[in-house]
Amino acid sequence: MKHIRNFCIIAHIDHGKSTLADRLLEFTKTVTGREMQAQLLDNMDLERERGITIKSHAIQMDYIYKDEKYTLNLIDTPGHVDFSYEVSRSIAACEGVLLLVDASQGIQAQTISNLYLALDHGLTVIPVLNKVDLPGAMPEEIKDQMQDLLMCEREDIIHASGKEGIGVPEILAAIVERIPAPTGDASAALQCLIFDSSYNSFRGIEVMFRVKNGEIRKGDKIKFVATGKDYFADEIGIMRLGQEPRQVVSAGDVGYLISGIKDAREVKVGDTITHFARPCTEIIMGFEEVKPMVFAGIYPVETTEFENLRTAMEKLQLNDASLVWEPETSAALGFGFRCGFLGMLHMEIVQERLEREFDMTVITTVPSVEFHCHKTNGEMMRVNAPSELPDLSVIDYIEEPFVKVQIITKADYVGGIISLCMEKRGIMVNQSYLTTDRVELIFELPLAEIVFDFFDKLKTISRGYASLDYELIGFRESNMVKLDIMLNQEKVDALSSIVHRDKAYDWGKRLCEKLKDLLPQQQFEIAIQAAIGMKIISRETVKALRKNVLAKCYGGDISRKRKLLEKQKKGKKRMRQIGNVEVPQEAFMAILKLD
Repeated sequence: MKHIRNFCIIAHIDHGKSTLADRLLEFTKTVTGREMQAQLLDNMDLERERGITIKSHAIQMDYIYKDEKYTLNLIDTPGHVDFSYEVSRSIAACEGVLLLVDASQGIQAQTISNLYLALDHGLTVIPVLNKVDLPGAMPEEIKDQMQDLLMCEREDIIHASGKEGIGVPEILAAIVERIPAPTGDASAALQCLIFDSSYNSFRGIEVMFRVKNGEIRKGDKIKFVATGKDYFADEIGIMRLGQEPRQVVSAGDVGYLISGIKDAREVKVGDTITHFARPCTEIIMGFEEVKPMVFAGIYPVETTEFENLRTAMEKLQLNDASLVWEPETSAALGFGFRCGFLGMLHMEIVQERLEREFDMTVITTVPSVEFHCHKTNGEMMRVNAPSELPDLSVIDYIEEPFVKVQIITKADYVGGIISLCMEKRGIMVNQSYLTTDRVELIFELPLAEIVFDFFDKLKTISRGYASLDYELIGFRESNMVKLDIMLNQEKVDALSSIVHRDKAYDWGKRLCEKLKDLLPQQQFEIAIQAAIGMKIISRETVKALRKNVLAKCYGGDISRKRKLLEKQKKGKKRMRQIGNVEVPQEAFMAILKLD
C-alpha cells in the first residue's frame, strides 16, 4: 500500500486540467503514441465538442521513482460549477489534489470553492501554476495570490504547461513525495466506497469503487449496505485506458466491479460495499446529499415513449448522480418527469444526452422552484409546478424559498454585481475584502430569481471571475402570482410560471412578444395572451397565412368577390375552432432567455 497514490486534478473551468492529464499519461507511458489524442479521458462526444469535462474520469498509471514502482490513481474532474457534485465525489476517493491555476487568469471562483472542498476532506494540496508558456502569463503576481490563498511556501508552487509538457516530472515527483499513501487494513472486513457507476448494455451496471479496508476477490459474495442487496463479484479489476480484470483488488486501490446488476435503482453512489459473510460494522460516510437548484419537467414528444424515457432516465442517473427526478403529469404534455438539476448548463447537458445516448426526443418545460402555499383553511401544501397551485380564492399567502448567496469576485465588478442582486429582489447582508483585489459579497435572494439566468448574468458582468455558492435559509412570505399563457383562449400549462406580482406585467408582455416570433403561422389567427387569474395583462396576435382568393376574379361584380371572401372567412373561423396550435420546443426554452 505504501506505493499507491490516489489524487485528482481540480481547477476553475478551462485552466488546463484535461491537457495536463494527457501529459501525465504520456510521460508515464500509460498510453502509446498511437492511442494518444487531445483530451484523452473526455470520452463523451459532448465533452469533445464543447471542450469541457462533464464527468470525472479515473485512470491508473505506473511510475518508476528512485528505482521503485508506484501506482498512481488519477481522477480528472470537471471545472464548471454545475458539475461540482462530480468534484466532491472524486475528492472523497482521494488523499491528495493537484490545484491548477492558469498563469494568465489567476485564481478564480471555482478554484476557491474546489480548494475548500479538498481542505474540508483533509487532503494534501499540491499547487501548480499552469500555462506558464503563454505570452500573457504573469507568474510572479499569480504566485503571490496563490501564497495568500494556500499559505504555502513560494518554492512549493510547481511551474507547468500542459500543452508543452513543462514541469511534468516535477509534478509526478511531488505526487509521490507529498501525497500520503492511503491508510487501511488489507486484513480487516471489506469496506469499499462507490464513487461512480455507468450502464453497459451488454454487461449491466459497472460500479467504480475505492477500497478503504480489506480486499475483494473475483467470485466473492458481496453486499451493498444501503440497498441490502447481495451479488457475486463476476469481474473485478482496475481502470487503465480500458478495463483490466484482476483476481484481487485490495485496500487503498481504485477499481471497477461487474456483477450483472440490471436494475438501475439497486446502485446508489456513496454506498458501501462489504462481504456478505463477514460484513463491516460501520459504513463509510458517503457524500453530502445533492441539492438541486432548478426544477423542470421533461416529457416525451410521443406519449407512448413514457416507459422508454423512464428507463433512459434511470440509466442516465447512474452516470450522473446529481440528477433527481420523479413522475408527474401535465394537461398539455401528458405523462413525464419533474427533474431537479444543479443549474442551467446541467439541464441543457441532460437534455442533450437523453437525445444522443438514448435516442429520446423530449420537451423541457419552464424551470421553477418549490413554493409553500398556505390555504385559508390552515392547510399548507408544497407546490413544485405552476399547475399544482390551487385557486386564488382559497390561498391565504404563498411562501418562497430564500437562499444565502456567497459571491467572490474581483473588486472591479462589485458595482455591477450589487445592482444585479438588487434587481433580483436581493437583500445585502455583508461585503468584505479577502485581499486587496478580492471581495466577498453575501446576499439573501429568492431562489426563484436565481433559477433562470442569474448565473449567466453574473458570469457576464464579472467576465467569468465571480463564483457563486449558496445555501437554503428557509421560506419567506412573498406576493407571488400564477402567470398563465393562453393560446386562442386555451391555457398552456407547460408555459405557465409563478412570478412576483411586481414583475408579472413586464414578464407577461415580454413573453407574449417572444412567442409571437417563435410560433409558426397557421391557416388561422392565433391570439397569445398572458393572464393573472381572470385578468388579461398582455396580448399579441400571430396573423393567419393568407391566400389571395380574389386572384381569379378579374373585373365582374363586387358581390362575387364578397361571396368568395365570406366563404373564406367562414372557413377560417371553423378552422380556428378545430385547429390546434403546435408549440415548438424553442418556445418552451425561450422563457429561459427572455433578455
